[in-house]
Amino acid sequence: MNLKLDYISNIENKTLQITGSKSETNRLLILQALYPNISIENVSNSDDSELMQKALRNSDTIVDIHHAGTAMRFLTAYFAIKEGKETVLTGSKRMKERPIKILVEALQQLGCEITYENEKGYPPIKIHGKSPTTNSVSLQANVSSQYISALMLIASSLSNGLEIFLEGKVTSVPYINMTLSLLSDAGIEGRYENNKITINYHKEILPKNIVVESDWSSASYFYSIVALSENGSVTIGSYKKQSYQGDSSLVEIYKNLGVDTVFNQNTITIKKNSNNISGFPEALDLSNSPDIAQTIVVTCFGLGVECCLTGLHTLKIKETDRLEALKTEIEKFGGRVNITKDSLYLESHPVSIKKEVYVETYNDHRMAMAFAPLALKTSLFIKDANVVSKSYPDFWSDLEKLGFRTSKY
Repeated sequence: MNLKLDYISNIENKTLQITGSKSETNRLLILQALYPNISIENVSNSDDSELMQKALRNSDTIVDIHHAGTAMRFLTAYFAIKEGKETVLTGSKRMKERPIKILVEALQQLGCEITYENEKGYPPIKIHGKSPTTNSVSLQANVSSQYISALMLIASSLSNGLEIFLEGKVTSVPYINMTLSLLSDAGIEGRYENNKITINYHKEILPKNIVVESDWSSASYFYSIVALSENGSVTIGSYKKQSYQGDSSLVEIYKNLGVDTVFNQNTITIKKNSNNISGFPEALDLSNSPDIAQTIVVTCFGLGVECCLTGLHTLKIKETDRLEALKTEIEKFGGRVNITKDSLYLESHPVSIKKEVYVETYNDHRMAMAFAPLALKTSLFIKDANVVSKSYPDFWSDLEKLGFRTSKY
C-alpha cells in the first residue's frame, strides 16, 4: 500500500492510546516461555511481537521470523538451551544480511550447538538445543545490546546462572538496564557493574502480573508532529516518568525543538512551545537511543535546524542501512546531509521544502513513520506504507485521528 499524506486540521487537545513497548514485550515473552506463571498486560500488537509469540508456540523445525531482528537474537538464545529440540531459525532477505556471529560464538562458548546453513556469521542458523556446560561467557559489547539481552534472558534458567563479561564500550546501555529491570519485576536477581553482568539461577519464580509500558519509540513520532505544528498538543498513554526505556530521553531532547512534556498519572501531554527552539549547539550522542535518530533528523529538517548526531554505528545493520537511507530521502526534499559510519550531520536550510516527494521506506518501519510528520510542512507520498505494522500497526489510523488525511495512490 502506498499513501499520499495531507494535513487538514489543527492538532490541539488530541488524545491517543499507544500499544505496549515492543522491546519490553519481547523480553517478557521469553521470560514467560521460561516461567509460565508470568502474565503480561498491554502486550505490543506489533508484527515483531506477534512473530515472537508464534515462534514460541511453534513445534516445527523451521521458524521464520521475517524482518524481526529482536526475535532473531532472543530466539537464538532461547532455542539454544531447549534440550533435544532442533530448530532452523531463518528470516527475510534482509535478515539474512544482518550479523548474528557474536551471539552465536557466545552461545558456543557456553557449550551450545549452532551451525550456519549458508554464509558464516549470518542467518539462517541450525540450532541443536542442549544444556550449557559452563556458566561464564564473554562477548564484544559495542555492536548490539540485543546480543547481551538475549543471554541475560535465558541466564536465570541455567543451572548455575550466568556471568557475562562485556568487552569494549557497551552499546545501548538503557536496553541492558531495561532487561535487568524486567528480570527484577519477575523476581529474578541480577547485577551489572564494571562491565560484568551476573544473573542468578531460579528454578521457578512466584506468579507475577507485569504491565508493559507503552512504547516511547512510537511516541517519538508525535513529538515530531507537535514540534512541526503551529500550536500542537497531544496526550498519549500509557507512560511513566521512571521509564525503563532509553527512548524516554525524548523528553529532554525535544525541549530543544520547542516541545514541552507534562507527566500526568498514566499519560503524557506534549505541547508546542514555539518560543523555545534552540536546536543542538553540540553533537547529540544517541548511542543509548539510536532508534529515535531518524525521527530527530526529520524533525530538525522540517524546522530548518541543523543537527549533528553521533553514536549511530548500529543503524547500518538495522532493517536497512538507516544512515544511507536518511541521506537519500532527505536530499529528495532539498536537504543536505553528510554521514560517516557512525554519525550524521544535517545542514540548516531555508524554510522552503520540495513538494510532492515520494519517500522510499526500504522495508523499514521507522523510515515511514519518521517522514510522515513532514506532511505538516509539504505534500508527500509514502511508499509501502504497510511496513509500519512491524512495530506500530495503528500508526496511520492514529494520524487520521490527529487531522491527517491518508489516501491510497
